[in-house]
Amino acid sequence: MSAYAALEARFRRLGLLSDAAAMLHWDWATMMPPGGAEARATQLAELSLIRHESLTDPRVCALLDEAETEAEADGDALDDWQRANLKGMRRRWREAAALPSDLVAALSEASSSCEMVWRAARPTNDFAAFAAAFAPLLALVREKAAALAQALDCAPYDALIESYEPGLRSATIDPLFDDLAGFLPEFVGAVREAQGAAGAPAPPLSAPAAAQQALARRLMTALGFDFERGRLDVSLHPFCGGAGGDIRITTRYDEDDALSALMAVLHETGHALYEAGLPEDWRYQPVGQACGMALHESQSLLIEMQACRSRPFTRFLAPLLEEYLGGTGDGMDAEALYRRAIHVEPGFIRVDADEVTYPAHVMLRYRLERALIAGDLVVDGIPGAWADIHDELLGIRPASHADGCLQDIHWSCGELGYFPSYTVGALMAAQFFDAAARDEPALWPAIERGDFAPLLGWLRARVHGLASRHEGPALLERATGRPLGTVVFKTHLQRRYLG
Repeated sequence: MSAYAALEARFRRLGLLSDAAAMLHWDWATMMPPGGAEARATQLAELSLIRHESLTDPRVCALLDEAETEAEADGDALDDWQRANLKGMRRRWREAAALPSDLVAALSEASSSCEMVWRAARPTNDFAAFAAAFAPLLALVREKAAALAQALDCAPYDALIESYEPGLRSATIDPLFDDLAGFLPEFVGAVREAQGAAGAPAPPLSAPAAAQQALARRLMTALGFDFERGRLDVSLHPFCGGAGGDIRITTRYDEDDALSALMAVLHETGHALYEAGLPEDWRYQPVGQACGMALHESQSLLIEMQACRSRPFTRFLAPLLEEYLGGTGDGMDAEALYRRAIHVEPGFIRVDADEVTYPAHVMLRYRLERALIAGDLVVDGIPGAWADIHDELLGIRPASHADGCLQDIHWSCGELGYFPSYTVGALMAAQFFDAAARDEPALWPAIERGDFAPLLGWLRARVHGLASRHEGPALLERATGRPLGTVVFKTHLQRRYLG
């Protein structure tokens, strides 16, 4: 067996172990009784340790050296996919080798414990309980960031970003966020003024959770989700997880606002379609996996924001609301639904935010994360700093921790460095959709009929099917002809909200 073939066999096992851990995480969030938390945390920590020890085995480094030497000596030894895979293997090894095994195990156990505390603390608004669990987890995350920074020769927070979006750095994010911070306040004011002149949007539609679920499944099917290879369930925080051939989506239902859960399902279905579209032949190899979380978020935001908060989609949706939820009468026609879907109003909850104010929620978390990792902000100072920045960016202050710093699951899982992916993903989504609509003239009429095949076909060919052959920004430019930027996103907002 060649060195490269031996590496493929090793990484296939690692991929299977990751799938097993993902299914345990899904069960944790949806089905597991509270009494199982301690045992599950131990199981996940052991799986994490097994994966880490397998990846950092000295034989892996030797195989990487040998395979790279062979590839350099013989240009035909590996094809383009294999070369990209070898590069991805080296990246995975480099990041893993930077972390001691005891730190990996401690991080897994601390994040599992903190997540369970968060689940109880959020509904009771108990920041003190969360802080007691988060402080030791943050210390471990900072230790991880420092170790990765040394291995990757970058700043600690950049090292955390790298683990979610390879190649992305604060130096790229800062000018993008600065541009949006300069553009959005005045734009939000103009949109709010225009919407105020048009009158209040239709009130939220109330509907039983069971009816919402039935409609959600109908919409998922229209988008291309395969229920023979996936599920829709309920969790405290919507997410997409599971494994490549068994994709799990969750949402939460608000019986007083059916559109909220539906949009969350559409968002997570975008993630699921991306996972389902990754190349089967490379499923368990680095090159066959998702191309970073900003790219992943671009696929969910492309479906939810670009496609499903559009007039063509609400024309498709309106009769389904009547069929599944009994939504009839004034305010439930397609145009009224569209106005509600794009209504702009600063709020407290990120996952419910409109696409115009959403970047502010991300920039808030970006600032706080950088301060936490740098040691400039202590855990007890989070609520006050959160309220101050929220007021600065959105003009309102949260009245409770549940509406403020306890609303997201990410920090309780130790996932610092993830949040920038959401807004970078929104910029990517605008560019991808703009290119798809330009290349596929039938795209909008098809969406109005509930036919997503033209859009999904474009994405399969130019995004999903390429997996991690290229880093996110390079893949974006190849697919759209444009480098990552804010121009297309801002143009989209201006057309939709003030056009």
